[in-house]
Amino acid sequence: MEKWYALYLKQGHENAVSIRLAGAGIETLNPLLRQKKFRSHRIVETVEPLFPCYIFARFDPSVHFRMISYTRGVRYIVGGGSLMSVPEEIIVSIRDKMEGGLIALKPEEIKEGGQVVIKDGPFGGFYGIFKRYTKGSERCLVLLEALGWTLETDNCMITRA
Repeated sequence: MEKWYALYLKQGHENAVSIRLAGAGIETLNPLLRQKKFRSHRIVETVEPLFPCYIFARFDPSVHFRMISYTRGVRYIVGGGSLMSVPEEIIVSIRDKMEGGLIALKPEEIKEGGQVVIKDGPFGGFYGIFKRYTKGSERCLVLLEALGWTLETDNCMITRA
C-alpha cells in the first residue's frame, strides 16, 4: 500500500533525487521556499528547500524500499526498519501553501511599539522596538534597545522577540 515517507538525503541532492524517483514513477514532494535574505549589503531573493536534506516520496515499501534506499543521494528512509509514514494531512497542508511549486512566506505585519529581533546584517541579533516603515521597499525605523538610538535600516528582516 502506497503511503508518504520522508527521505533523508545528502546535502544539496533534493532536486536530483526528486527527478530520479519521478523517472522511476514514484511521486515526490520537494517543497521550495522563496524568501528574502540580506547578503553582501543588499537584500536578495533566494529559493531553497523548505526542509534541507529531506524530501517526501509516496511509495509501497514492499515494492520500492530497496530501490529507493540505493538511489544516489539518498542516505536513508526515515524510520529505518520500522518505517514511519507521513500523514496525508501534512502533505495536503504543504501543497495548499504552495504556489507554482514554491512556498512564499508572507511577512507578518508589525505594529508600532512591537518588540523585534533583527535577523541579519551588521545589527543581527539585536533587540529593538519597531517604530514605522519608511520610504522604499524593505526599509523601516527600529529603536535599538542596546544602544539607545534610532537606526534606519535597509534590512527590515526582523521578527518579533
